[in-house]
Amino acid sequence: MADLLRWAAGNIVWMATWGVMASIVGFVAMGMDKHKARAGGWRTPERTLLLCAALGGAAGVWAGMRVFHHKTRHKRFLILVPLFLLMQLLLLAVLSFAS
Repeated sequence: MADLLRWAAGNIVWMATWGVMASIVGFVAMGMDKHKARAGGWRTPERTLLLCAALGGAAGVWAGMRVFHHKTRHKRFLILVPLFLLMQLLLLAVLSFAS
């Protein structure tokens, strides 16, 4: 575990870049899904949106929820997305202090 922490702390720039890229993908996915919901088209599965949030894109998915007013009444999103965001920010803080 200590080796993994050391590796992650040494690669914090790459991990932060991953988070930014995943957040952009999450934000765009939320916007596209909202557009498709209005147009009655094919939808992005909720599981996919939550997976994007869990894999580092929680900030983008959360921003997409606010900007597009999308999935704001779904308890699963209201609980999990902020939880993922908090966990990702805590991980980034721990790794930045560890390096």
